[in-house]
Amino acid sequence: MTALCIILAAIVLLFIGYVAYGSYLAKQWGIDPARKTPAQTNADGVDYVLAKPAVLMGHHFSSIAGAGPINGPIQAAVFGWVPVFLWCIIGGIFFGGLQDFGSLFASARHDGKSVGEIIKDSMGKASKKLFIIFALLVLLLVIASFVNVVAGTFFTGDGTFGIVRNPTGNQTTAMISLCFIVLAVVYGFLTNRFGLGTLPATVIGIAGIVCAVVIGLNFGFAMSRTAWIVFIGLYIAVASLVPVWVLLQPRDYLSSFLLYAMMAVALVGIVVTAITGNAAFELPAFTGWRTSIGPMFPALFITVACGACSGFHALIATGTTSKQLDNEKNAKAIGYGSMLIESGLAVISLIAVGMVSKNFIVDGAFKGAPPVAFASGIASMFGFKDNQNAIYALLTLAVSVFALTSLDSATRLSRFMFSELFLAEGESSYKDASGVRKVLSHPLFSTLLLVVIGCVLGGLSLAQIWALFGSANQLLAGIALMAVAAWLGHVGKNNRMFFIPTAFMLAATLTQLVRTVIAKIGAMAAGNAGAFHWGNWFQLVFAASMAVLAVILIVEGIKTFKAQAARK
Repeated sequence: MTALCIILAAIVLLFIGYVAYGSYLAKQWGIDPARKTPAQTNADGVDYVLAKPAVLMGHHFSSIAGAGPINGPIQAAVFGWVPVFLWCIIGGIFFGGLQDFGSLFASARHDGKSVGEIIKDSMGKASKKLFIIFALLVLLLVIASFVNVVAGTFFTGDGTFGIVRNPTGNQTTAMISLCFIVLAVVYGFLTNRFGLGTLPATVIGIAGIVCAVVIGLNFGFAMSRTAWIVFIGLYIAVASLVPVWVLLQPRDYLSSFLLYAMMAVALVGIVVTAITGNAAFELPAFTGWRTSIGPMFPALFITVACGACSGFHALIATGTTSKQLDNEKNAKAIGYGSMLIESGLAVISLIAVGMVSKNFIVDGAFKGAPPVAFASGIASMFGFKDNQNAIYALLTLAVSVFALTSLDSATRLSRFMFSELFLAEGESSYKDASGVRKVLSHPLFSTLLLVVIGCVLGGLSLAQIWALFGSANQLLAGIALMAVAAWLGHVGKNNRMFFIPTAFMLAATLTQLVRTVIAKIGAMAAGNAGAFHWGNWFQLVFAASMAVLAVILIVEGIKTFKAQAARK
């Protein structure tokens, strides 16, 4: 019954947060249903493409979710379920939801431009450039991390190449994912070129997903890890350059049904186990202020990440979602609502690991892979204690699909931001630039450059990349909160609700980055074995650079807030 009480409490609190606080924010900021959106005023058929609310909800939710709300809460469960639950709920309502909704709204009022453009209005051109550099570094980590993850879920290591019968789980996942890409293109043309309605197209799409799963269970596809990395690089490069209706919109929309289905199965499992007693929720309420992953502050708030607040969400909201929004009134459901659903998924992940905590949390440390813990926990709810293969295969598919979805969006975002970095005032695209700047801001050049760098990093050790991703991502959240608050103050709207979340996120993430720098320098000074490995140098330089850039932006933000206060 503990698990059922936890999920019911989460649903009630998140619903109240959406209705009460979400509506309060919309009223304070002046959401205007009559105002035209960038998708209407700047429609170009490539990046600015009007999307129906359900389709855009699918794109946004799929892009922000990824594997984050599964990995983070499960690893943070070493603190006990109460701290993780409270942060998922409080963080989702007052931190992550605030950032996502605010970023989407601010971008919609800036022609669908990035957070950098929002910063320029209130903090100046120099701050805009610094933020774009900062965000590009984070996006490179996103690309590298998820290239590594996807290649890992496709590669089997047996030297096989091509279509195979009796496939392994990884080969099945690879085949289904390939079919999914074809299905998305078909869906895009059916709805955008042949005028098929959303409902019949969705029915066809879901039927196509079922067919893809059946094909994948019978025929797999295998390549070497390097070949998969090259393939993924080519795919995300193409996906970032073609019109959004060809791949991005339909793929994300259809993939969202996998996540909805996964959440539905988990919810049914929680109810079943409450009735049958198939499994028991055994995770302690609280284990202590310091665990294997460090002190609760800042470790808990960095580790949970996407389940409560994530800077990557702000880049999605301002990079792709705002360019497809059909009406400002839908920003609340898409921006704020998606974040709260993700917090709900994070709580489900917490419950899943709670069912099998004795197998995965040993001597205060998490052992194993979070997706395996999630699959095992859900399987145990249905009484499948000895055979979780089917559920694990579907979960692996979901992880790879959403990792690819995040890669699609991250690469397109990188292209937007890299181009912004080299465009002068008044220039809207590379066509307006000249000389070297025209080359640097060209979509093809920026895409290829960033994909190559991301894939090279992605071919290396995931541990060295992922160790920085959490801190960099959460630091980005703090800066995005600060940017939206500064803009709201600049246009005379209420921004007081941003101050505490901004200060907290910046304090937590800067503390973690400083801890990383001190630890790496200490290891090198002591001459520890492996201390001078390239990965440690990479983490040291990257962490220090991010911290310096963030401090500069924070100083500029404080100056902006002081100037705004003086004018009142």
